[in-house]
Order: sequence, then structure tokens, then C-alpha cells
Amino acid sequence: MGKKIVLIILFILPLVVYLFFATGVNKFVNLPTLTKNVNEIPSWNSLSNHKVQLQEKITILGFLGDDVLTEKGNLFNLNQKIYNKNKEFTDFQIVMIAPDGTQDDIKGIIAELGSISDLTGWNFVFTSHDSISNFHKSLKLTETLDPAIGTTNVYIIDKDLNLRGRKGKDLKGEEEYKEGYNTISAADLHNNMSDDVKIILAEYRLALKRNNKRKI
Repeated sequence: MGKKIVLIILFILPLVVYLFFATGVNKFVNLPTLTKNVNEIPSWNSLSNHKVQLQEKITILGFLGDDVLTEKGNLFNLNQKIYNKNKEFTDFQIVMIAPDGTQDDIKGIIAELGSISDLTGWNFVFTSHDSISNFHKSLKLTETLDPAIGTTNVYIIDKDLNLRGRKGKDLKGEEEYKEGYNTISAADLHNNMSDDVKIILAEYRLALKRNNKRKI
């Protein structure tokens, strides 16, 4: 009897645990699409003087608004919780849209961030308030921009210009809809967004492996 209990602990229990976690992972193999075919970024001025685009990139997209300096802490949160963990992925980028006239403030923030992190995958583009508002509307979000034409939320855009997020039942069986991630909340970034970015990156890695096998 004792030997049977030992065998169960050594062989059966680990298998049950594996199947439990495997089931949980499979439930979130794909991150739902919330809006298809969002607008590509036009030829707006960028801080790097290079054209910034969303197509063929996995993008974390944000709208800084006029009060850029008040967003500095949120950018640090995003950098630490999301960017630094995924910056090795070649097609991963962060794009921040800001109104014309905020360039100098953003340069100051970049200087601070750049002293502690490699910001190669960060991009900043600038345009008018009306253009920012119209671009934001193309995402078809439930929220609107604040009076300063910004928001503390950031969004996941996939390589095919689709807004991705959470839609459907969560692990508790409760209905969930999540289109943006609050950069004020380290918990939202560390838990929800970090998990969702992992899912979409894993999705593309799997697709890449499948394509490579087909070529062989």
C-alpha cells in the first residue's frame, strides 16, 4: 500500500499538475482581436527622423497628450514592466503619439530613461490635436482621450494592424473586456499586460516555427 502511494506521488501527481497548467495555457493560446485594420501611422514627424509604422511590428501604442511631463512616471512603469522584458524580440516596439510642441519635454524624459535602459525599440511621433483625435477614433475604443488629447492607457497592436485585448470569459468564468492597460497601475502592467504580451509573442513564435518547418 505504501509503495502505491509513493508511485502515485512520484508519477501520477506530476502528470495531473502538468495537465492542469497545460489546459490553462491552451485557454489563452490566442489573444482576441477587438478591432480589425486600425489605421497605419501617417508620415508624421518622429523624434528619430525615421518613418515609424505599425505594419509588421508588435506594437505597444500610447497617446501622451500635452502634459508630457506628468506622464514620465507612467513611461518608466511601461519601460520596466513591459519593454525591458521583451526588447530582445526583434519586431517588438513601443510607439508614443504626442502633440507637436512637446518634443523638448520628451527629449528630457528620454535622456533620463536612456541612462538606465536601451531605448532602441521606443518611437515617438508628433502631429496636430485633430490628427491624433482622428487616429485614436480608428481604434474604435470605448474610451475617449482626455482634454489634453492623451490617455494613461496603452494598447497592443499586432503585425496585421489589429487591436488585441481580452474579450470573453476569464478563468473564473466571468465576462471580461479589456482593450487598454493602465500605465499608472504597476499591477495592471505586471500582471495583465505582461501576460497578454507573452501570449501574442508566443503566437508569432509558433507561426514562425510552423513556416520554417514548411520550408524544410
